[in-house]
Formats: sequence, structure tokens, C-alpha cells
Amino acid sequence: MADGLTVASRTAAAVGGRWQRLPAALRIGILYVAARVVTTAFLAYAASLSTTTSRFGAEATVGDFAVGWDATWYWFVAVNGYPTQVPLTDAGLVAENAWAFLPLYPYLSQLVGVLAGGWAAGAVIVSLVAGYLAALVLYRMLRMRLDVSASTWAVVFFTAGPLAALFQVGYAESLFLLCLLLALWRLERRRYGWLYLLIPLMGATRPGVLAVALFLGLYGIWRWFRRRVEPLPPREIVHIVALGLLAAVVGFAWQVIAGVVTGDPGAYLATELAWRRNWIPDASGGFVPFEGFVTAAGFWFTSWGASAVTGYVVLALVVAAIAAVLLWEPHVRRLGVPLRLWSASYLLYLLAVFFPQSSIFRLLLPVSPLWGAVAMPRAGWWRGGILILCLVAQWWWIYNMYALANTYWQIP
Repeated sequence: MADGLTVASRTAAAVGGRWQRLPAALRIGILYVAARVVTTAFLAYAASLSTTTSRFGAEATVGDFAVGWDATWYWFVAVNGYPTQVPLTDAGLVAENAWAFLPLYPYLSQLVGVLAGGWAAGAVIVSLVAGYLAALVLYRMLRMRLDVSASTWAVVFFTAGPLAALFQVGYAESLFLLCLLLALWRLERRRYGWLYLLIPLMGATRPGVLAVALFLGLYGIWRWFRRRVEPLPPREIVHIVALGLLAAVVGFAWQVIAGVVTGDPGAYLATELAWRRNWIPDASGGFVPFEGFVTAAGFWFTSWGASAVTGYVVLALVVAAIAAVLLWEPHVRRLGVPLRLWSASYLLYLLAVFFPQSSIFRLLLPVSPLWGAVAMPRAGWWRGGILILCLVAQWWWIYNMYALANTYWQIP
């Protein structure tokens, strides 16, 4: 028996050694493909469960899912562009329209689709490739502070996580994550020149660049106060300030473009608020920072049979808990100040601009570097348990958003 165990352990060690000697790009690629096979199986099973009550119908396919929900809007942008007049509802309010969706992903998918056989194929290819590259960049970035094992497991959780289906459907998240993670990695390595390209690319892919502006401001303040520990030469100061200003300009640019094209300065914000009326029918006022979360806290808790006050208290407690984790949780602290500042900046941005509903899960993807903290404990039971939770949550999300897809909280 002892000899058998010795042989097994030596075999495992040999396999592990060969695995570690593979190039990182290949190791991450193997993990990514394995995760995509699992997700495809989940999507196929969800399609078989789809019924006439689902927006996808009883004959749904994985291809239908790939171009469903927001992917339909991206396709519409690629084919029709943006309206020159803001469409209105019968009540005279701004209707949901294409201005809520930025242009880089749909047009890039259209370009790839010319060679791949159509926009849908192009969109899936862009998402798949960008997702793989984002996983590789995440690994490289985490390796600056974590060992190979923790960095690899963080990528496993990232690629097989609850929202992993977005890596293979017609959503812009993969492309945005690639640009974002590249920007964070290059910033950590003080390669600021990359950000002059990446910030505009992010701004043309998804909303959220204003969070980058906030992050760069906080990052600059942090670097200033520790300049005696880590020198802050004038060249870096110029870059940090210039990039912060660039992110602020890019963050507001789409609003300006929508206003110029339509002749309505408030076209973009009114378009974003149009989606809120799916839950708050009288949400026809202007945008007020932080109002969305506060209103939603009262709305959802009242809908669940509790009081609005309970919702406000829970919201405050959740915000305080997240702040405490980012400030003091030991594993999160090991990720370094820049990634913690980014996470705080992005979450504060969401708190300021978003009305939380089921899409909140998708909008949390930009804090994916925090998977590094989850992956740090080395115990096999911990990592295996987290992976199982990721897969269970992934199936739950796919089942609700695609197989059922028929209520006001089953929206990706």
C-alpha cells in the first residue's frame, strides 16, 4: 500500500511539474476552454428547458441565447446605427433606444462577422477571444503579488464564475474587461503610455470610465502621500493627472455626442433612465447621483413585504461591510492598494449611477481582480468548494436569465 501511495504521489508530482512548465498562455488557454465547454453545456441544457413563457420560446437554441437580451441592441447598432431623433413613448417620455449602447463592440463584431459568417458569429468570437485575453492579463497582473497557484485559481474562478456565460454571448463585457485589466496591469508596471489608448477604448465599449477617472485621482493622491517611500517623479505626476483628465473627458463624451446628434443635450441620460421605468413607472425625473440605489432599496424591500426603512438600513450596512472588506480584510490587502482603490472607485461609481436590479450581477464583473483574494487560501477544500459554488451560481444565473427569462428580475 505504501509503495502504491508513493507511486501515485510521484505521478501526481510529475504531472504537476509538466503542467507548471507549460507556457502561461497555454495553461490559461486550457483552463479557459474547459470552462467554456462547461458553460456551453449549461446553455444547451437551459435551451432544452426553455418554454413558451420564456422570451426565447420553446424551440430556443444556444445561438438564440448568444444574440438575446442586450445582444439584440448591439446588433441593431451594427445594422442601423444611432437615431438622429430620440424616440418617444406614447406618453411623450424618452423610450429605450440604441444610445444606451456604445459603438466599439457592435462594430468590431460586425467587422469580424464579415469573415465569420454574420454579426452573431462575429460577436461570439470577439467575446470569446477578449475573454481569454482578459483571463491571461488577470493572471499576469496577479502574479505581481501572488504565487502561481493562487493566480491560477483566481483565473479558474474568473472563467468559471457565476457570470461566465458572458464570455460567449453578444455582450460587451469581455472586451471591456480586457481593456480594463490591461489598463490596471500597465498602471501597476508604470507603463502609462498604454492608458492613453485603453481609456478611449473603454469609453467606446461600456459605461464606467468615470470610475477610472475617480480611481486615477485616488491613485495620484496615494502616490503623493507615499512619495518618500516610493519616489514620484514629475513625469509620473504629469501622466497621472493627464490620464485622469482624459478619463473624465471620455466619460462624458458619449453624452455630448448623443446630444449633438439628436439635438437633445439630455438624450443619453434620459435614455438610461428609460430602462428604470420597467420597475419604477413614474421614474421620469432627471438623474440624481445615488438616488437610484436609495430608491431601489425602498422599492425592493417593500416588494418583498418589508419596510422601506429596512431597505435603507440594509443598504447602509452593505456599503459599510464592503468598505470594511476593502480596507481591512487581509487577503484583499495583499492584492495591493491600486486594485483596492480601483474596486472602491468602481463600486462607488455604481452606487452613484445605477438602479439595482438583476443586472447588478453583470455590472460587478469589473471588480474581478478580487478573485485573487478568494484564491489565496491554499486548502483544497476551500478552493474546491469555491469552484463548486461558482458552477452552481453559474447554472442558477443561466437558468433564470435564459431558460426562464420571463420576469422583471430575470434580466442579464
